[in-house]
Amino acid sequence: MRKKILLLGSGELGKELVIAFQRLGQHVIAVDAYADAPAMQVAQEFEVINMLDGDALDALIDKHRPDIVVPEVESIRTERFYDYEARGIQVVPSARAANFTMNRRAIRDLAAQELGLKTAPYRYATSFETLQEGAEAVGMPCVVKPLMSSSGKGQSVIRTEADIAKAWQYALDGSRGDLAEVIVESFIDFDYEITLLTLTQDNGDTLFCPPIGHRQERGDYQESWQPAAMETAALDTAQKMAAEVTASLGGSGIWGVEFFVKQATDEEPATVYFSELSPRPHDTGMVTLGHTQNFSEFELHARAILGLPVHAIEHLRNGASAVILAPADVATQTASHSLPQFSGLREAAAVPGADIRLFGKPTVRPYRRMAVALSFGEKTANIEDLVSRAKEVAAMIQVISVESE
Repeated sequence: MRKKILLLGSGELGKELVIAFQRLGQHVIAVDAYADAPAMQVAQEFEVINMLDGDALDALIDKHRPDIVVPEVESIRTERFYDYEARGIQVVPSARAANFTMNRRAIRDLAAQELGLKTAPYRYATSFETLQEGAEAVGMPCVVKPLMSSSGKGQSVIRTEADIAKAWQYALDGSRGDLAEVIVESFIDFDYEITLLTLTQDNGDTLFCPPIGHRQERGDYQESWQPAAMETAALDTAQKMAAEVTASLGGSGIWGVEFFVKQATDEEPATVYFSELSPRPHDTGMVTLGHTQNFSEFELHARAILGLPVHAIEHLRNGASAVILAPADVATQTASHSLPQFSGLREAAAVPGADIRLFGKPTVRPYRRMAVALSFGEKTANIEDLVSRAKEVAAMIQVISVESE
């Protein structure tokens, strides 16, 4: 059952996915726009191309003739996937799903208009002027996001009219690809947000991981924890919504489905808002590397892609993660000038009930995510204590840029 897998996107999530594939005897070609990306370090082969160049992507398909194409980032000419699928190549989770979820317009319209899922009121904008109109329509404060971006890049809040021009430019700067369009959505009143990792299988049930809570800063996740405390009724609603939208898109694999939740009151039941989803492992799901489940999100994704049945996802222990970032004042450097180094590893490794993962990124820039700290304990362990421990371990690790010879 050895398959040739073309992995499009080779960051830290892709690296863990390659390791999961390797443990199942697969052959992986890791692809990204820069050399020595994390997943390339553990794959059998690698390629460096601009994945937005459709001709270059076609040439890669013709060269390697993969059995499976696994997109791991947004900046891909995904419309080519329909041709690959027609040629008998498996696209994960499907060509339709990859195209819909790489663009916030497609997935939001599917969720809100076709499926009738509850979302924040929203509009689209393709210019400063239409962003003004959209902000007025949904009301301020409101949130602006590029239609194509990841990890919160390009996202900002408009509180007054004076913020609109800055939000427009920030969204363009943070957008992936060549699409100059944003979504502007109402700033809804919610108490917390979760990621519900959802596993779809060709020949098996749709399964759900315990919900993951997370905190964001600068539009990017800083800490995550599992399980997130959640009312049973709210969790049931989220699972039904996740099952509905993933079934509509089709295909097998792990999905990171994000929700905003307003807690129940004496007068009103809990309200669950669909936010967005990605058809691949989610960065907040790195908490599962702490063996919080019987399979990590990466192992689940690999098994579903290969058609290996997963009968149940078991919650084994509580856990938390905290990112380790390059410092704000670090100089942005290129691969030819620097080699990232880390201090504090010995101290971090000495902390009981904790672990670290260094991603192996070849360069640094301010706030770049370079590693993650993990903490874990029994199912009775206090989540706040685990988050604190993960943050303490993360704080022990310092990212240092060292000039190469």
